[in-house]
Amino acid sequence: MQLEIRPDPAEVGRARRWARSRLAGSGIGADEALAETLVLLVSELVTNAVVHTGCPAVLRLSLTGGDDDGPGESTVRLEVADSSSRAPVPRCLDDDATGGRGLALVDGLADRWGWIVEGPGKRIWCELDRCARPREGGTDRGSAARAEPAVAYPQGPTYEGFAYEAV
Repeated sequence: MQLEIRPDPAEVGRARRWARSRLAGSGIGADEALAETLVLLVSELVTNAVVHTGCPAVLRLSLTGGDDDGPGESTVRLEVADSSSRAPVPRCLDDDATGGRGLALVDGLADRWGWIVEGPGKRIWCELDRCARPREGGTDRGSAARAEPAVAYPQGPTYEGFAYEAV
């Protein structure tokens, strides 16, 4: 499932509505915490694409796994692809900053996330696991070691106290 996004701030609301309807069609109820988290992640990734690239983008949503893998064993993946070569980079923020925390929020909410170069642009993605039991051990939030090749940040995959944005 995908939605084409114009470089217009009004597209963020349209992307949230689209994601809610697709989630409902996939059996994820609007009142589930997973749905609210996914809609927030859609909002952050689409906002970054609209505000920081000035290029059209494509939002993709996919649900993998499910009944064959056991009850509640599935992953929801969000991707935003754009034609901008501007990479997400860390930025220090003070407490008074009103923006620049989007990918830090993605890092805190998603089970996995990353970005890859794709043609002349890039694709930023995140995944949330939908499982019946709590995760055991640590998480790999923000890790550059992914199931697909992700672009590694020069100093490592995560930065404590930093926010991320495309510049």
